[in-house]
Amino acid sequence: MEAKKVLQIVRALDFAAWAHSAQRRKGGAREPYVNHLTEVARLVAMATGGNDEKLIIAALLHDVLEDQSMHVNYEMLVGNFGKRVANIVREVTDDKSLPKAERKRLQVVHAPHLSRRAKILKIADKSANLNSILQTPPHDWSATRKRKYFTWAAEVVDGCRGVNAWIEAVFDERLSLGKF
Repeated sequence: MEAKKVLQIVRALDFAAWAHSAQRRKGGAREPYVNHLTEVARLVAMATGGNDEKLIIAALLHDVLEDQSMHVNYEMLVGNFGKRVANIVREVTDDKSLPKAERKRLQVVHAPHLSRRAKILKIADKSANLNSILQTPPHDWSATRKRKYFTWAAEVVDGCRGVNAWIEAVFDERLSLGKF
């Protein structure tokens, strides 16, 4: 990968670390949120052979509009990372003004209509979330809640299938481990 592309990826990592600096994961380990972002970016990079820096950058930034709307907006992403990256991020962003159940329902409904890049990102994100639940689940999550999350994530990913066999296999492997 050429130096300019590597620099853009590092800029995105720096931006994501700044934007999410106060945020922690929900899991028992309460690790820094940036760990989730780097896992999703790693999965996307592996799925694309490292050949889609725009998607890797979008993976690092995929939660900034949803979780950091007080500090980050679409125009800021366009200005810093370009319209293609900002559009991918916007595609996978939930509307936080809606109730959680509605946001989850809409993810299932919208999944088949996402762009190819957004589908790869969505599958990588769900794969990372399953991994977190398997490794360090939130202390207050019962086996039933974990099962429900796995079932819902599978519904979302089912709408994204057919874009990248490798990332789909990663998701399926993690899904198969969810015997709660």
